[in-house]
Amino acid sequence: MDANTKVKKGAGGRKGGGPRKKSVTRSVRAGLQFPVGRIGRFLKKGRYAQRVGTGAPVYLAAVLEYLAAEVLELAGNAARDNKKNRISPRHLLLAVRNDDELGKLLAGVTIAHGGVLPNINPVLLPKRTENAS
Repeated sequence: MDANTKVKKGAGGRKGGGPRKKSVTRSVRAGLQFPVGRIGRFLKKGRYAQRVGTGAPVYLAAVLEYLAAEVLELAGNAARDNKKNRISPRHLLLAVRNDDELGKLLAGVTIAHGGVLPNINPVLLPKRTENAS
């Protein structure tokens, strides 16, 4: 090795000791808010398959982010309808149960402190009597 091409210590195995480039996360590359790296780690640790492709955590993060945004938007609308500024479990339940597709997806899910949808069977309502005058 020549004296001029000396490897600096502490460069982390890199050649040269110039300033390190700022790392760009896979979430930023994909334009997502959900953590792609963490989801990839969970996929590996969960042993759902022997190998995990590079695109799998990105795709899963995008799907989860879309579902979360959809539920939060509907729950925010439900909270606004009830003149509240904070989303509660009740608003989440109303949002999910009033939406056809989300209701089907989360059919077997119980939301804690969500209550039930307001529903009275028409048989139980008092009969309307029409006056023949």
